[in-house]
Amino acid sequence: MDNLTYSAPLARSAMAYVLAGGRGSRLMELTDRRAKPAVYFGGKSRIIDFALSNALNSGIRRIAVATQYKAHSLIRHLQRGWNFLQPVRNESFDILPASQRISEDMWYRGTADAVYQNIDIVDSYAPEYLVILAGDHIYKMDYERMLIQHVNEGADVTVACIEVPVAEAVGFGVMHVDAADRIVSFVEKPATPPEMPDRPGFALASMGIYVFKREFLNEQLRRDAADPQSTRDFGRDIIPWLVEHGKAVAHRFSRSCVRSKAEGALYWRDVGTIDAYWEANIDLTDVVPELDLFDHDWPIWTYGEITPPAKFVHNEDGRRGIGISSLVSGGCIISGAELTHSLLFTGVQIHSYSSVENAVILPYADIGRHCRLANVVIDHGVKVPQGLVVGEDPEHDAVRFRRSARGICLITQPMIDRLGE
Repeated sequence: MDNLTYSAPLARSAMAYVLAGGRGSRLMELTDRRAKPAVYFGGKSRIIDFALSNALNSGIRRIAVATQYKAHSLIRHLQRGWNFLQPVRNESFDILPASQRISEDMWYRGTADAVYQNIDIVDSYAPEYLVILAGDHIYKMDYERMLIQHVNEGADVTVACIEVPVAEAVGFGVMHVDAADRIVSFVEKPATPPEMPDRPGFALASMGIYVFKREFLNEQLRRDAADPQSTRDFGRDIIPWLVEHGKAVAHRFSRSCVRSKAEGALYWRDVGTIDAYWEANIDLTDVVPELDLFDHDWPIWTYGEITPPAKFVHNEDGRRGIGISSLVSGGCIISGAELTHSLLFTGVQIHSYSSVENAVILPYADIGRHCRLANVVIDHGVKVPQGLVVGEDPEHDAVRFRRSARGICLITQPMIDRLGE
């Protein structure tokens, strides 16, 4: 199936179209000011950087990003970090906010509509293939492998899928496939997910990644736009229609997942809840994490802010700058405080006599003296007052902050401001 029957890399004739308009409401206050794809991840990056980096590393040089919900911080990040693609090299990078281009009273009504409303912009570049991507997952994937399968199979649409235990598949769109991985039915969040024919107990769940020939996709988008019953969504409308009337093929993530020598299992994460977000970031502090951010062969591109090195100061009993099993970004100052099993983004300051454990601290947060913080996510720029204790009294924490089912506390500046009321 994966034998190349095309003379040149398919990525050269493809455009990546990233759907980045999602709110991410399950991340609670973390998405009050930003869309989910713009949420910080891994010390230096944003969530969207993974899909964009996969496209770039796969050889795709034409990229478009459709934005909608609270898009300012996302657009600013894209302008700062992804402005190196140049038209003179047959490269392009377009940011496509919902701008009511089709109708003055219509924003993007669904994922398919987010492409349909910009169909003329895509056509102006005339890519042969379109790779539709979700902008809110953490993974490393070579899209060229998926393009190869799409061409070799003669598919109308190829859908990327992860293999998940049947019990977990109830929250996904699930592909029922035959022995050749042709999709015979598509079920959204089924109570009884269909099992894989070659792996009982597991199901193929959609990753929200699709490959089409551009001209064929245009036909389908126009057909769908003319259907008054459609919700204008790939997963609910376009894909099920093609399963029934065309040739839809599943692409298994195992065929295109990129792994360094340090990575064992396939890695794909939806960090859409506070617990999942905290866990995926904290996992990076492991001695050998499941996701290798040090992989020079498949770098995660992002906006590289100019900062001084991280700094640890003071060496007295009870006031010693220490970092243990932690990731600390540039511009951080650990001033006579103890940091354990935590991830600090750019410019964080932790002041004397404080201890921080199992913490994800976003850029430019400032932790006052004599604080004890455990199992927390602290938002960008939060000023944590002197002496604050979090992670020792669950009932007290739940009154003051957003406390998750696993006991992780999200701390934002408005929550801190209310403490003095």
